[in-house]
Amino acid sequence: MFVLEEENWFWFLLVIPVIILFFLVLMYWQNRTRKKFADPQLLKFLAPNRSRSKYFIKLVLVILAISSLVIALVNPKMGTKLETVKREGVDIVFAIDVSKSMDAEDIAPSRLEKSKQLVSQILSNLGSDRVGIIAYAGGAFPQLPITTDYSAARMFLQALNTDMISSQGTAISDAIELATTYYDDEQQTNRVLFIISDGEDHEGNVEDIADQAAEMGIRIYTIGVGTEKGGPIPIKRNGVIQNYKKDSQGETVITRLNPSILQEIANQARGSYIEGNVTSKVTEQVSEELQNIERTEFEAKQFADFKSHFQWFLGLALALLFLDIFVLERSTAWIKRLNLFNERKKKGEKDEN
Repeated sequence: MFVLEEENWFWFLLVIPVIILFFLVLMYWQNRTRKKFADPQLLKFLAPNRSRSKYFIKLVLVILAISSLVIALVNPKMGTKLETVKREGVDIVFAIDVSKSMDAEDIAPSRLEKSKQLVSQILSNLGSDRVGIIAYAGGAFPQLPITTDYSAARMFLQALNTDMISSQGTAISDAIELATTYYDDEQQTNRVLFIISDGEDHEGNVEDIADQAAEMGIRIYTIGVGTEKGGPIPIKRNGVIQNYKKDSQGETVITRLNPSILQEIANQARGSYIEGNVTSKVTEQVSEELQNIERTEFEAKQFADFKSHFQWFLGLALALLFLDIFVLERSTAWIKRLNLFNERKKKGEKDEN
């Protein structure tokens, strides 16, 4: 188990494409200048030891050095000891709708992206609670089992997309049924299920499943994402909208938020319905609801005794920069023999050190 202490330093990796662009522009300018100065054959005669490959080697060394330095600044830490700790909290499962209607952009940037933003913000406000993630469309599939690792939860959350489940629909009943298997019956923690959906095209006898969940002590809160005015469902290729979904008559399909089914589910399972259009209001209401739920004690395993490993990357960066100093732009025999850029020698030409 490792953690990254200062992830903001990763932004400095953006300097790498700038360096590559600067290098390409510099190479272009040098080639143009040389052509204006003299004929290529004459330049080879005037500077016989000039190496083309050394420029690229130096560029690679600088890029690797910068990358290593950035990783050193991020300060990766490795957990060396796994220990059991006691915590007080609530077991929370997020069931997120990933059907195609969640691509609709009636709420910016899209219903699914908004749902991910909401869950991410809720995670930021949690303390010692355990969380799990379920994705569902025409069926429900586990994504992350109950855990206290919020960084893993965010990673799985960001990976959700509307192409991950081929069967389409909104099988809320399947999501609730799958959620009942997530909770730990031995520790008898208080249980909460958040269903984030537009509520459209729901399938199955949701009310009966919600009743069964309530009997198992699961409190269900539903968050409606979208607008009742609705919007078209985009058909994308490589992230670019190609068209919009049409019905059998060739008319553009408009998907709309269906709050009634979500309200009914929440009422059946002693929860409440939350309108998901404004992130701050959602997180505030969720925090209030969770504060009213009694925390129970449970055991959790976590890594401890984290040790920094920045020094290895710092040492590598310094070594690469030191090596760059001694890689001169003159050609050497061993570089010529490698023939990195498929350079052809003219008949009678000799290697020069």
